Amino acid sequence: MPERARISEDKLDALREEAARTAEAQVPNTAGAATPFPIQKTTPEAGYHGNPLLKPPTWTWQVPLYFFAGGVAGTSSFIALVAHVAGDSALLRAALWVAFAGALISPPLLIADLGRPARFLNMLRVFKLRSAMSVGAWTLMLFSAALGLAVVCHELILAGYGNSFFTLLEWVTEVTAAFSGLILASYTSVLLGVTAIPVWSENRRLVPAVFLAGGLGSASALLELLGFLALSRNS
Repeated sequence: MPERARISEDKLDALREEAARTAEAQVPNTAGAATPFPIQKTTPEAGYHGNPLLKPPTWTWQVPLYFFAGGVAGTSSFIALVAHVAGDSALLRAALWVAFAGALISPPLLIADLGRPARFLNMLRVFKLRSAMSVGAWTLMLFSAALGLAVVCHELILAGYGNSFFTLLEWVTEVTAAFSGLILASYTSVLLGVTAIPVWSENRRLVPAVFLAGGLGSASALLELLGFLALSRNS
């Protein structure tokens, strides 16, 4: 064995013995000051080689706003379907327009977060059921299209231009928007659940329910601010 290799093995053995005795090995920086990776003591704060164990999120302001807009839009579409079944025309119209506003805001926010519009289009080239981003992009497109048709059909019927075809189309698009909206409001929680942040990853089974509950509460609050309860009493 070469002399240099033998000395290195002796140092490793000494470190192992020290670690076994004290559960902490003091490693000197023998590499010199010029090394690009100085050896430091690893702590939860400093991490390994001075880097934190968990990197801070690189989200921009568009991400939380997208979470909010998508959650409100998705749950509002479900409220609209429930209102239609219950015969509350005022609540139906208000919920449809709140959901439609969220559907208009969500795609630009997602595209802005991705950085380039081409990235969003590339996600639509294929559909991957095991990819939350792929499912989310396709769900957003399906939800926006269905909700837009539902709003158009509803307004045509209110204006007196509707017929049995528009009535049927409104029901179909409302059901499609309602159930795709629930996916839209909760799929972002899956993206959080697969991160290394313990508060998300350790509770990944509960986070979708939390997102749905938060979206439902936010949608209900916005609808009440619009005064739909007063409209319902006057309808």
